[in-house]
Amino acid sequence: MTQSTSKSLPKLIVVLGPTAVGKSDMAVEIALAIAEVSKNKKVDGLASQSSKIAKSQIVKAEIISADSRQIYTGLNIGAGKITKKEMRGIPHHCLDIVSPKRSKQFSVAEFQQHANKAIAEIIERGNIPILCGGTGFYINAIVDGIVLPEVKTNLALRKRLETYATKKLINILSKLDQHRLNEIDKNNRVRLIRSIEIADELGSVPKLIKQKKFDTLLIGLDIEKEKLMDKVHTRAIKRLKQGMVAEAKNLHASGVSWKRMKQLGLEYGLLADFLQSKITRAEFVERLLIETWQYAKRQRTWFYKKEGVQWFDPTSPADIKKILKLSLDFVQN
Repeated sequence: MTQSTSKSLPKLIVVLGPTAVGKSDMAVEIALAIAEVSKNKKVDGLASQSSKIAKSQIVKAEIISADSRQIYTGLNIGAGKITKKEMRGIPHHCLDIVSPKRSKQFSVAEFQQHANKAIAEIIERGNIPILCGGTGFYINAIVDGIVLPEVKTNLALRKRLETYATKKLINILSKLDQHRLNEIDKNNRVRLIRSIEIADELGSVPKLIKQKKFDTLLIGLDIEKEKLMDKVHTRAIKRLKQGMVAEAKNLHASGVSWKRMKQLGLEYGLLADFLQSKITRAEFVERLLIETWQYAKRQRTWFYKKEGVQWFDPTSPADIKKILKLSLDFVQN
């Protein structure tokens, strides 16, 4: 896509990076800065994205969550869902949009549909959408405009595949479609099973078609490895103190099965084992720290492969200033 074509597209700011790095807070700071500049007219003003909106109207920003667990109602503490207080008055979208009790896995295609609808409505209001999260597939689906293959769920196949060890799933997909296996997170059982399902139906996972819909600014957040590990572990313990175990109990009492909780992954999978006395509290805490850090490492690997990302340290005041300036320049030009 040529630069001129890209510039004619609606603008989308993306804040991405590993868990616990501070994406939600940064997205809110960017949104507040956009509204402040528009309000005070410190510069020539921010141009509305919608031709229907008067140029004198204050341009605001709204945030779309790109997190594969925050889409579920009731997954608050364990999933690190932003609170109303932390939102600081900035509208947020794609949170609490589906029940965790439903048996069907919430797909990337479903997220894409919800997110694109939210973005279109934000632009219609003359505002700037900010996509924020750490689920790589969700972000790529929006940023790259990926056209996903339409293959219906094969419940019988899924039921059988769910009984297999992850290593066996990897072996099956390697025989069906080695190229697809190289593209996805091999530890993500949901992606493995879905890829096998598509390959089983179509012969292979077709090469994804991209239809870019937005002029995007990709802001990546990351910090030194040891500091990130400390933040990941500190936040995990904080969530435990905030009532993560009680939240899991309430989810199960409301009808979320232990099996479904395992499918939700990470903290919730471990909580399911702990609440069934399959692991001790000490084992739970140990595995919680190990697995959340492993997840953060996988996120870092995924995002550093993505082209066009500008990386910053959110703990650096100088980098924060750069992020805000870059974002304001982007929406004004």
